[in-house]
Amino acid sequence: LCSKTLFFTVRAVKHWNGLYMADFREVFAKAKHIAIITGAGVSAESGVPTFRGAGGFWRKWQAQELATPEAFARNPSRVWEFYHYRREVMLSKHPNPAHIAIAECERRLSKQGRSVVVITQNIDELHRKAGTKHLLEIHGSLFKTRCTNCGNVAANYKSPICPALAGKGLKCPCQQLNAEDGCNGLLRPHVVWFGEALDPDVLTEVEKELAICDLCLVVGTSSVVYPAAMFAPQVSARGVPVAEFNMEATPATNRFRFHFPGPCGTTLPPALARHQTEIIS
Repeated sequence: LCSKTLFFTVRAVKHWNGLYMADFREVFAKAKHIAIITGAGVSAESGVPTFRGAGGFWRKWQAQELATPEAFARNPSRVWEFYHYRREVMLSKHPNPAHIAIAECERRLSKQGRSVVVITQNIDELHRKAGTKHLLEIHGSLFKTRCTNCGNVAANYKSPICPALAGKGLKCPCQQLNAEDGCNGLLRPHVVWFGEALDPDVLTEVEKELAICDLCLVVGTSSVVYPAAMFAPQVSARGVPVAEFNMEATPATNRFRFHFPGPCGTTLPPALARHQTEIIS
């Protein structure tokens, strides 16, 4: 292409993208119940390791080999060292513009009698740190523990979570990670590992929210991890507009009305900004 042709092509693409965003903004302005499904791509923009793909190693182990009930049964100390590392990494990370845009949107729309729910596959609590209130963490949280004996779940933000995990975590932490409620069972990270089912109570809440939503956003997720990968396509199948914000197209892109390529921290804030028709009290 000559430079003149390229100029007009780029201008045409920008014009089309502008109309596309304007179309989304009209739908957004009318929505009363918005469901936002988020994945690892949102956290990656805050510098959070995803541990997915060929480079997903921690020390000499592939991370996905440690995130299983079998790995914990064989060597709970090693698994806790891995999760201790992940917790410590997360304590140094902060919400990015995408997290903040979602939280600000929830606050603003709640004053208008409209609702926003965030359904996240992430376990890093960055949405919570950004200020999101209505949050469903379908894969659990790095900062919660669950007793392997009685099942009690408790928030835990200690750093380190126990003395044995200070420094390099070479000592066995298990005796220091017993539940403190008299049960004395060994604590485990309250996250969903490979081979485990999602919490049915959380899934029930997700289903309720998806059933009433009139706009759905899919943000920073590859749409390949089930059952979360089917949430948005099921919403789209009943005629609800779905907008995908992701670096690239996914296997579900052609099922959605909107697709906004690029970093979520760049594309999401203008999409969720105050619409000119909003009345702010």
